[in-house]
Amino acid sequence: MHGIRDKVVAITGAGSGIGEATALLLAERGARLVLGARRSERLEAVVSRIKEAGGEAVRLRTDVTRRDDLRALVALAGDRFGRLDVLVSNAGVGTISPLDDLRVDEWDRMVDVNVKGLLHGIGAALPVFRAQGSGHFVTTASTAAFRVVPNMAVYAGTKLAVRAICEGLRQEAGECLRVTTVSPGVTATDFAEASTNSQVRAEITAMRDRIAIPPDAIARAIAFAVEQPPTVDVNEIVVRPTAQS
Repeated sequence: MHGIRDKVVAITGAGSGIGEATALLLAERGARLVLGARRSERLEAVVSRIKEAGGEAVRLRTDVTRRDDLRALVALAGDRFGRLDVLVSNAGVGTISPLDDLRVDEWDRMVDVNVKGLLHGIGAALPVFRAQGSGHFVTTASTAAFRVVPNMAVYAGTKLAVRAICEGLRQEAGECLRVTTVSPGVTATDFAEASTNSQVRAEITAMRDRIAIPPDAIARAIAFAVEQPPTVDVNEIVVRPTAQS
C-alpha cells in the first residue's frame, strides 16, 4: 500500500466499469486522482464517492480522441497536485460486429478511441514524465489482443496495436519510466451495449452474464503494478475468468 499512497494518478474512461473501479480502489489506498471521461454526470458521481470516503479527486470532461483534452487532463494534475505519477489509459470502445456489416464509421471510432486515444495520452504525459525523471504508463488492452475471434476483427486489431505501441514505449522508456499493459478478459461492464448488431450484442451479453469477473479484479491488477518499487516494472498482466477459453 505504501507504493500507492500520495501518488497522483490520472485515469481516462473513469466514469464507469474498470476505470471507475480503479479510481475507487486507488483512492482507498491513498492515491490522489485526476479523473477523465466523456460523461460528466458519471464522472461527478465517482468524484463524490471518493471525496465522501475522505479521498482526493478532481475531474475533467475528457474525450480521448481530442489531443487537447489529454493535455488538459495532464495539466490539471500538475496544477492541482504538482505532478503526475501514473497515467492509466483506460478509455476504450468495442462496437463489435461482423466485417460484412460494413459499419465503417464504427471501425473508425474504435481506431480513434482505442489507438489514437492511447497515443494522445502518451503525447501529453511523456514530456511531463521525462521532465520529472519518473512516471508510469498503465494501459488497458484486452485478451482480444491474444486471440482473434469472429465479429472482433477490428476491435482485436486495435488491441493488438495497443500492445505493440506499449511494448515499443517500454523499450524506449529507459530506466526511469515504467510501462504496464493490463489485458482483461470477459468483465462485468457495459461493453456489450456498444454493439449495434443485436445478435452480437445478445451473444456477448449472455457470455458476460455467465462467466464475467467484476471490474475490481482488473483494478487490483492495476494497483499491483502501480504499488511496485520504482525499479520494478510489471510489463504485462492478463486477467480473465477461469471459465474463459
